[in-house]
Order: sequence, then structure tokens, then C-alpha cells
Amino acid sequence: MGCPVENDREERAMGQINLDDFRVREGHKVSLNKWPTDIPKVYSSKEQYRVMLKEHVGELSELQRIHYAHDRYAVLLIFQAMDAAGKDGVIRHVMSGINPQGCQVYSFKHPTLQELDHDFLWRANCALPERGRIGIFNRSYYEEVLVVRVHPEILRSRQIPEDLLNSDEIWNNRYCSINNMERHLYYSGTRIIKFFLHLSKKEQRKRFLRRIDEPEKNWKFSIADIEARKFWHRYMAVYEDCLSETSTEKAPWYVVPADDKKNARLIVSEIILNTFKSLNMSYPETSEERRQELLKIREMLAAEEE
Repeated sequence: MGCPVENDREERAMGQINLDDFRVREGHKVSLNKWPTDIPKVYSSKEQYRVMLKEHVGELSELQRIHYAHDRYAVLLIFQAMDAAGKDGVIRHVMSGINPQGCQVYSFKHPTLQELDHDFLWRANCALPERGRIGIFNRSYYEEVLVVRVHPEILRSRQIPEDLLNSDEIWNNRYCSINNMERHLYYSGTRIIKFFLHLSKKEQRKRFLRRIDEPEKNWKFSIADIEARKFWHRYMAVYEDCLSETSTEKAPWYVVPADDKKNARLIVSEIILNTFKSLNMSYPETSEERRQELLKIREMLAAEEE
């Protein structure tokens, strides 16, 4: 239920993507070792990959223009992953055709002092997209139930009341807060799609080595990356809990195999397209009164040429 079946995928024709293979069903208990990090390619060659991605980007660009003009929905894309899983690349390639006027990207770093004086969802709420726009969170409020859970000393350093800090329910309470907020956003017109780029530890090692060996990629590597790698199994455990507790019908998680960057980009773009197509969007209709006004203006402009 919601976990990819490898045999079914192998039988599928090249280029077809079944989005149900990647969606975490509400109430499903996630075991990430049962979700592959690598799957048969959905493209047959680099050229076909480029053609498929170009088609996805073009279609998404057109839908984004309608979305902006329709001005009824907001779309929020959330990307979470271990280091080197390809979040930046997915965002850069998939959203390359989007008009910047209708899109905003936030990369959540260490909270500021002002942000720490508010609840853990406050800074994310300040960055939510308005209607007609696409918001992209490169990491998000989910860090507060992921990295903070792996490193509880972070939580202890914040100004949280002692009785809440020591509560056994603190993580369940945070899951509840997240689910309630996302449900509220859904019923306010925001559609949320959450992606976990599922990278293997072996592939992460390869990418880290490339970042060290290739000078132009040195800037991407940080000692903090290798420190986080030491907690790999702990991170997988907290991701499993997070995905299990916060994937809902209204705000689903998608576990996207990320060992093949091209595959991941095509899968993500297809999921985003599917969401946009599910919305009842159209360009605003012109009233008869407005149409007559435009025709008069047209006559005036045409007369200037004579």
C-alpha cells in the first residue's frame, strides 16, 4: 500500500510513471529500507530524458501562467532529503521554465534570534505563497521534527517551557501541529506537495567524493555534511516516523528514488504537473461590458495608424 513494487515497475513500459508508486498513503507505516533509492530508468537515453524534461517544463510553464491569472490557489512544494540528494538540482531543472514573478524559493537555514522567539512554525508561515504563486521550501519546518530530533541538544537550547521540553509527547504534538496547519492551508486554497528525495548512503558517498575531487564542486562540501552522515541510521528512523505521521490525503509525501538524478527530476515534475492538472483553473473570463470597452479602445488604437 503506497510502497513501490519493483516487479511491477520492471514490467512497465519505458517513459511511464505511476505516481502511486511513490506516494505515502495516509496511515501507512513507512520502512524506508522497503522503498528503493534506485529504480529502472523512466527514460531510455540522455536525449529522451532531455525531451521528456523539456516537455514537462513547457507544460508546467503554461499551467503556471494560468495559475497566476486564475489567482485562486497557492501551491507549496516542500523538499526534504539527506545532503547531496539533489534538492537544488531538482528545483533548478524542473522549475526552469517558471516565470520568477509567480514563484518564490526559500532555503531554511539556522533560525535567527527573532525566529527562535516564536513557535517552530512561525517562520514558515511568514514565507507561505499567496494565491496565484508557487512557493518552494528547500528544507522546511520539518527540520524541527528531523534534525532537532536527531540532535535534542538543539531543542534544549531554545526557550521552550520546561514542562513541554520534557514531555514524552513533544514530537507527537509537533506532528499534530503540522497536520493541523497543512489541513488549514488546504481548506484556504493552498495545495501542498512534499518530496523526500530518497538517497542511498552508498550514492551519497560517491557524490561527496566528487565534491572533494572536482574543484568546481568544493564549495558544495562542508564538514557538517560528513558529521550528519555519522547519524545516518538515526536520520532514517526519524524520517520514517515523520513520513508515517504527516503524509495525509490533503498534503501527501512522495518518496522519490534519488540515486539517479534524471529519474528523480522526471518523477518530481510529473507529480507537480499532476497536481496542477487536478485544479479547476482557467484564465479569467471577460464580461460583455469589459469586452465592449476593449473593442472601443481597439478602435482608438487602430485609428492612430490612419
